[in-house]
Parts: sequence; structure tokens; C-alpha cells
Amino acid sequence: MKQNRPNPRPGFVLDVDRQAPPILFHHGEGFRLEQLPVGRSRVVYPGEPLRGIPNPDLAIAEALENPIDDDPLPSLMKRGMKLTIAFDDISLPLPPMQRPDLRQRVIEAVLDHAAAAGVDDVHIIAALCLHRRMTEAELRHAVGDRVYEAFSPSGQLYNHDAEDHDGMVILGHTDHDEVVQMSKRAAESDLVVYVNINLVSMDGGWKSTATGLSGYEGVRAHHNVRTMRHSRSFMDQDRSELHRSNWRQGAVIKKHGPRIFQIETTVNTNVFGQDGPMGVLQKREWEWSLRDRASFAGMQTGLRAMPSSVRRRAFHSWKSPYEMTSVQAGEVEAVHKRTTEMVYKQHMVRVEGQTDIVTMGLPYLTPYNVNSIMNPILVMVQGLGYFFNLYRGKPVVREGGVLIMSHPTPWEFHPVHHPSYVDFFEQVLAETTDPLEIEAKYEKRYAEDEWYRHLYRNSYAYHGVHPFYMWYWGSHALEYLGGVIVVGGDTKAVRRLGFKPASTLDDALEMASDIVGRGPTLTHLHNPPIFMADVV
Repeated sequence: MKQNRPNPRPGFVLDVDRQAPPILFHHGEGFRLEQLPVGRSRVVYPGEPLRGIPNPDLAIAEALENPIDDDPLPSLMKRGMKLTIAFDDISLPLPPMQRPDLRQRVIEAVLDHAAAAGVDDVHIIAALCLHRRMTEAELRHAVGDRVYEAFSPSGQLYNHDAEDHDGMVILGHTDHDEVVQMSKRAAESDLVVYVNINLVSMDGGWKSTATGLSGYEGVRAHHNVRTMRHSRSFMDQDRSELHRSNWRQGAVIKKHGPRIFQIETTVNTNVFGQDGPMGVLQKREWEWSLRDRASFAGMQTGLRAMPSSVRRRAFHSWKSPYEMTSVQAGEVEAVHKRTTEMVYKQHMVRVEGQTDIVTMGLPYLTPYNVNSIMNPILVMVQGLGYFFNLYRGKPVVREGGVLIMSHPTPWEFHPVHHPSYVDFFEQVLAETTDPLEIEAKYEKRYAEDEWYRHLYRNSYAYHGVHPFYMWYWGSHALEYLGGVIVVGGDTKAVRRLGFKPASTLDDALEMASDIVGRGPTLTHLHNPPIFMADVV
């Protein structure tokens, strides 16, 4: 007889006392165990993974038949129509999920309705905006072999090309004079079905089409220093200027663009598998069994013995056993409201007050180094752009406080994926780390460089302007914080970023005391799995 699974426990905050064990810090493709100061430290733990929907395919079918504030999808399918299906690229989810990917499940369901209605003018587009193109293997993983074999050979499944000037159109301008740019194929379609996976509350909504199917002219409207500095958490929609800008662009799409049928899914936080070889990473340290401790020790020993390239391949081969927790379809804003509620249900952890210091262990992965290398700029954006912004209300660290992050931060770049990153790091950051100066002096040159354009369009490179946007993502944190310290990082690389290197956490805490005073309070963000701190 199958036993019922216990209800997942919510996230909580642990005050560190003398009985507290060493706390796990992710450290790139490795880990550290750190003893936090007793009596003035706390650890914020994510909630346990929510239960998944038992039958995802049935739930998807019901969502398409019973959408929110829209007509059922089958009724929108007409013979002779032009249908475009767009989907989130490889930057979601993190890590990639085990097959079948939710995008495959949803796209197959949409295509079944299209086939039943006799729709044969169908294009399927990976909505990458200025991200690198997905490889054949990555596309196959996202959409499944059956869809890939049916649509790729004929050129009906492909990566969005934001630099194909004949393939892009301007739909108009917002009331803030923001350009709204879109794939011409999508813009001229009778229906665009967008297939989304919401990992965090920033994903989805109008950001899917307004950003994913746009190009430099459209994206620069909100991927700029002013917008980033005025976004008091990208994850808190009510305080995000990025969110407001995308929604303004969405209003133009709604008025002048194609009809959008939005399909959004949410997943739980079962990143490492509760019973798998890395399941110990999802457990709270004082609940580790002897078997867990032995498993962690063995993992540590094995990782230390591996060359860095082998460690990297091992981690990037991991596929997470996520479960779908919701699916909703229909009108963009109504759908996203329901999606956001589900994301918050999984992620939100109540945290009382701020502290002088926030610590975080950064894992091996960001949205921009899947099957690649986490270079120093991506370390910066992971810590200051993403993890720092995983809050609602206000940051867990006070203004003028210190952020301490643990990561090896190697002076190393993927030569194919990140060519403009190399030049940005070695040339631009050698001159200045000030986001406003960087934006004014260098952005346009990199954005319009013909070689970077060629590599973006014909190889697998991020757009030439992409490292600039990564730097801007951290600009609010840079302005807010009194200091940033990196533990265990390459000293020269850390200093090039404008941060302070430290060999150990104790050294970092001593350095932080020079900024925030003696005996500082500390909050450790115990992620991944990710969560949002609801700071009150």
C-alpha cells in the first residue's frame, strides 16, 4: 500500500546557537561547510518542494480547454491561419529538468489541436532575445525528439534572431517612448502561443514576448542602469521598474501586435532529488543522517580529485526531477497573476528585519552559463543581480551593509559562448566599474560591433551587449551596499570586479567589520533551492 507523502514544510529562519552544526555553502562546482558566529547569525532556509500535479498532461489539456479570460485554444485554431509557438530558451529552468521537459508536454498538446484544425503554417521559435542560440541537443531536450524531427528539417523550428533586420519589426512606442520590437514572423501571425516555465516571479507575463521575441532596440528600454537601479527587487513586481516597462510594452503588443495566448507553468524546488545522489543538498544540516554525512564527505572527496573540466561536465549533466505545480493558460496578465501566486507559495519565507551582513554560497550555474563556464561577470550577476534581489519589501541586508559570497571566481571564459565578455572584463572593467560610465562610454560600441553580431547570429555567442546588461543587473546592489567580499575566489579576478578577496569566511567577517562595525549581525541565504525572503 502506498503511503501518503507528508505535507512539505515551509521555509523558516534558524537562529544560530552553540548547538548549530556547520552550514553548507555552495562554492561553484564544490561546497564549503562554515561555522557562523553564534548569537548574532541566522540562516534562512527554503520551504520543501510543493507536491506536483499527479497527471501533468491532463492538467495541460484542461488548461487549454478552460483558459483564464480567453477562448478555449481549440476554438482559436482555424485552417489557413498563421500560428507561431514561442518558448522559453535554455536559461530556464535551472538546472535543466529531466525529460520530458514541460515545454515538450505543452507544445505537443498545442500541436495536437493545430493538427486537428488543419493548421499547417506553424513556426516554433526559441525566444532567446540576445542570449546565445540553442544547440540541436538543447532544442531536442526542450521540445522533444518528435517535435524536433517534424519541424526542424523544414526550418519551422529555430532560434530567434534579434539581429535579422529583415525579420524584425517595430510595433510602436509606449507612453514612455520605449520602442516595442518583435520578431516579424510572430508579429504577422494570427496567433502566438507562448510556452513559459516560471522559475521565479520575474519570469513570464509580458516579459515573455516583450523581451523574449525582441532585440536590442526593444530591450535597451529597460535593460539600462536607470531601470535597474529603480527596480527595488526584480522579483517584487510592485517595486520593479523592469516589470513596469515590460508591461507598458505589453500594452503596445496587445494593441498593435498579434493575439497572444499565454501558457505558463510553475515547478517546485526539487532541484537535487530528495532521495538521489545529491539529495543531501536539500536537507537541513542538523537532520543529516550518518548516511547523509558519508554521502557528502564522499562527494567532497571525489570532487576535489577531479580536474575542473571534469567537475564542470559532471555538474552540467545534472537534470533536476522537478514536478509541475500549476499550469494556466489564456490572457497574459490574468494568467501571470495566477502564476505569481503559485511561485510565491513555493518561494516566500518570512524574515523579520535586516542585518549588517548577508552571506551566500553561489552554485555553479546561472541562466547564462548552461553547459558553459561561470566567468567572473556571471559570478557578479548571480550574487548581486539575482540572489541579492530574491526578496520582497526590502533586502535582508541593511543599506550600507556588506555582501559576502563564496565562489572560486576563476579568470576563465567560454571562448564560444562569451567572446564579448572577455573584452568587457579585460578592457572595460580595467578602466572603470561604474555602471553609468560604462553605459555611456562603451555600450553602443559593443552592441553594434559587426564581429559580435556575426558570432551571435552564426555561432553560439551571447550578443555583444550582453555583459553590459549583466553588469547593470547588479547596479542596484552596488549602489546600496557598503562592500562586497568574495571568499575563495581568484584574487586578481575578484579585484578586477571591484570587490575584496578573502581566503576564509573568518577573514571576510573581519574585513566586513571595518565597514559595518564590530559584532555585526549576519543572515545566511541557504540556497539553492531558491526562495524569496519576505522581509518585514
